[in-house]
Amino acid sequence: MVLHVLAFFFWAKLLCLPRTNMSLCLLLLWMVTIPLQANSQSNPRGYLLNCGAGASSNNDVIIGSLKYVTDEGYISVGKTSNIKQKDLVPILTTLRYFPDKSARKYCYEIPVIKDGKYLVRTTYYYGGFDGGKEPPVFDQIVDGTKWSVVNTTEDFANGLSSYYEIVVSAKGKELSVCLARNNMTGTDSSPFISALELEYLDDSVYNSTDFNKYGLSTVARGNFGTPTNGDVIGFPDDKFNRLWQPFKDKNPVSTNKADVTPSDFWNVPPAKLFENSITTSRGKELQLQWPPVSVPNAAYYIALYFQDNRNPSPFSWRVFNVSVNGKPFSGNLNVTTKGLTVYAAQWPLSGKTQIVLAPAVGMLVGPVITAGEIMQIFPLGLATLHRDVEAMHEVKRSFDNPPSDWSGDPCLPEANSWTGVTCSHGNSSRVISLNLTSVGLSGSLSPNIANLTALHHIWLGDNKLKGEIPDMGSLKELETLHLENNQLEGQIPESLGKLPKLREIYLQNNKLKGNVPDTRQTKKIQIS
Repeated sequence: MVLHVLAFFFWAKLLCLPRTNMSLCLLLLWMVTIPLQANSQSNPRGYLLNCGAGASSNNDVIIGSLKYVTDEGYISVGKTSNIKQKDLVPILTTLRYFPDKSARKYCYEIPVIKDGKYLVRTTYYYGGFDGGKEPPVFDQIVDGTKWSVVNTTEDFANGLSSYYEIVVSAKGKELSVCLARNNMTGTDSSPFISALELEYLDDSVYNSTDFNKYGLSTVARGNFGTPTNGDVIGFPDDKFNRLWQPFKDKNPVSTNKADVTPSDFWNVPPAKLFENSITTSRGKELQLQWPPVSVPNAAYYIALYFQDNRNPSPFSWRVFNVSVNGKPFSGNLNVTTKGLTVYAAQWPLSGKTQIVLAPAVGMLVGPVITAGEIMQIFPLGLATLHRDVEAMHEVKRSFDNPPSDWSGDPCLPEANSWTGVTCSHGNSSRVISLNLTSVGLSGSLSPNIANLTALHHIWLGDNKLKGEIPDMGSLKELETLHLENNQLEGQIPESLGKLPKLREIYLQNNKLKGNVPDTRQTKKIQIS
């Protein structure tokens, strides 16, 4: 069952696709947006990518002044496909898929603001693009951490697309979002993606979370008191393009009469969110089960929003206590027409979640609740030393034809490191070996390879590399160097003879001049 499989990282449903729900589809398309130009490089605050749309600007999907742009330029691998289905939301009519089974991952690399906080949303609609009957199952990875398993089988069977969300901080000037095969990916299946969105968040939003250690994976974001077939709140009401799904149970609904100011709240909820609330009568507890699905045993960020529904006056307030699954969450909460939010930075949940609002003694009106957010606290994996990441990307750029999976983090996740790259995994991951022997590499060897100071082995023999051998005097851990059978030229660097652990050098069949310097150290080196 999809809900069970995906509960650990959780997901939500978006963009209902059957013809009977076309009005909802169009509404949701209107809400998905971005505050700045999606392909802005100078101020990369947000992106809205239409995956598989092709290079032509004619393939941009424009809604008013807003648009999805092609994903070309943000990824260099994969193939594109069209979904030929009537009454389909335009961004779901194309997708990018990845049939290369030899690649360990397939990555988008998006320019971002270093240390900026981003909401990342991936959207999937299978559409039978490969002639199959069920969508493939695969992993998705954000900045080197496995984020979730993508399993859209149940949604697709019900005519729905699926989306996943996580809030993370960018480690560098690029943020990578990758797909990868796993042991559930069929041999004839290919990972795919329909849309990718990044939205920059203000510093105040979810600021109780240490984003150096954790991400927040969306479980549910609810607009209480709105019928389940009602509108989803998104942009332009929510300036961060968060999607607030309607939720209504058997409790009475009240209409709020006062406006709120979103900037008064740390998480800047949309003002439209406060139009309706769930309430109950005087003296009664307000009980609701939300979200309406079970969640796994884990720690969660919970934010609840409230507003008194009456006209503003000295008497427009109410006091009540809030508990979650029987444990006190917030006491003596005094809610007025200005609105109020309370949150828990880390709250344990497991299974079904019950929220209870108990009125204070003597209150003339019942409790009220307007909206809520629940996000699983997601521990981030180890980080690769940033200098190694930058150096490997420079090495990649110096090759004309690097392996197709050389994007994203070179070391992480461990099962999805770059082809030919081996890493150590201590307090931070380090590149310790580079082996691309006989793979047809052309181009040159970047001087930045000298920044990979944990390297033990460089094996790049039997390729078509040109240019000079860069100075490697900083590679004090280097033990073996294989550059034989290339087209290298120029002088052999003197520094090779001074590396303390180097025991093997193969440079034959190149156009090099000179010899490895004759030093005491070279007497221990096997040279060919």
